[in-house]
Amino acid sequence: MTAGGLSALEEELRRLKFTERHEVIKAIEVAREHGDLSENAEYHAAREKQSFIEGRVKQLESLVSCAEVIDPKSLSGDTVRFGATVELADEDTDEESKFQIVGTHEADVDKGKLSMTSPTARALIGKSLGDSVEVSTPGGSKSYEIIKVQYK
Repeated sequence: MTAGGLSALEEELRRLKFTERHEVIKAIEVAREHGDLSENAEYHAAREKQSFIEGRVKQLESLVSCAEVIDPKSLSGDTVRFGATVELADEDTDEESKFQIVGTHEADVDKGKLSMTSPTARALIGKSLGDSVEVSTPGGSKSYEIIKVQYK
């Protein structure tokens, strides 16, 4: 993953451990004061949220401890690899798009971050500037030309 991806996971982990954990503990305490726990919807909702938080904390701790950070700035060249920011031109419509190829946990298409396991990224990896790439998508096949490869 990139350093930015690791930073985002660490921030989420801190928020869950030091803010949300304490808030849910308080919510459980307040719900307990309302009496019979077997029919207390607030209590059950708070316990469910606590369970989710604890599960996510374990998942994030595992991801952070095993993370291998790759700095795209240390890479260069015209070949598409992990961390590359790639500009593509749709060969049918000439519409241009720009994506950075990142790890699965930091992918966000709306922010231009494409998971390296996505069909588009898999088709791009190993290709070079000027290459034509055929991508199989759920909506059908698309052809793109790689017009720019950057590592930033």
